[in-house]
Amino acid sequence: MNDVLKQTESKMKRTVDLLVKDYTTMRAGRATPALLEKVFADYYGTPTPINQMATISVPESRLLVIQPWDRNMVPQIEKAILKSDLGITPVSDGNVIRLAIPTLTEEKRKDLVKVVNKKAEEGRIAIRNLRREANDQVKDADKKGDVSEDEAKRYLNDIQDLTDKYIKNIDQVAEAKEKEILEI
Repeated sequence: MNDVLKQTESKMKRTVDLLVKDYTTMRAGRATPALLEKVFADYYGTPTPINQMATISVPESRLLVIQPWDRNMVPQIEKAILKSDLGITPVSDGNVIRLAIPTLTEEKRKDLVKVVNKKAEEGRIAIRNLRREANDQVKDADKKGDVSEDEAKRYLNDIQDLTDKYIKNIDQVAEAKEKEILEI
């Protein structure tokens, strides 16, 4: 049963980590290299993340500078950024690509907050599903007689405590991202 608790906790932690990673790729009006994590460019026939073929720097709060290690890749990186859902037009001088991050309109901020809340709710649902699976395992063990009734209740309480802890983590992460988006 301790293995069930450990597995459930690691899965819940992974769920929160995935949510945090997902939030870092969301544009919040500030330039961050994480914006380009999901953008893949064609590198000699292989889709490759931009951060694996170029240096990405943030010289100003609203500017990303991409300097490819191979200058021949500049057009491919530009195409990949244009095809992505970032909504940013790259500006190139042949050696480096500059991405000016536009300020978010109030309407766009509200839309992003809705997306943040939707992803947070999906995370909460995933945590609850993990709780249900773990509870089912404990109840099955109790029916089979592998654990006593008192032990089963204790494990169910421990699982609920884990669930509460990780849902609280999700709420904190979502609240922080929402605050970042609404910050002008």
